[in-house]
Amino acid sequence: MIRHLVLFKLNDGVERDDPRVVAGAEAFRVLGGTIPELEFWECAWNITDRPIAYDFAINSAVADEESLKRYIEHPDHQAAAGLWREFATWVIADYPF
Repeated sequence: MIRHLVLFKLNDGVERDDPRVVAGAEAFRVLGGTIPELEFWECAWNITDRPIAYDFAINSAVADEESLKRYIEHPDHQAAAGLWREFATWVIADYPF
């Protein structure tokens, strides 16, 4: 299994209630039920307000590296990530478990 973690940081001046952000969060929320490679899926807003904290997190799992590649290339994933490019930056970690 491969764990796929993504942490998003909203750009300066962008708030969670910005319509673009609301649409982006919803686009990721529904991926868990639409992409067959995802064996585990959760995403949520961070609840802490520490300066080093990121704002939104995705925690997911796929069977193997080929499944991860198919997930990343899936049109629904590409569309959701494209929305976030307008208002956030992010970091990713993929590791076997």
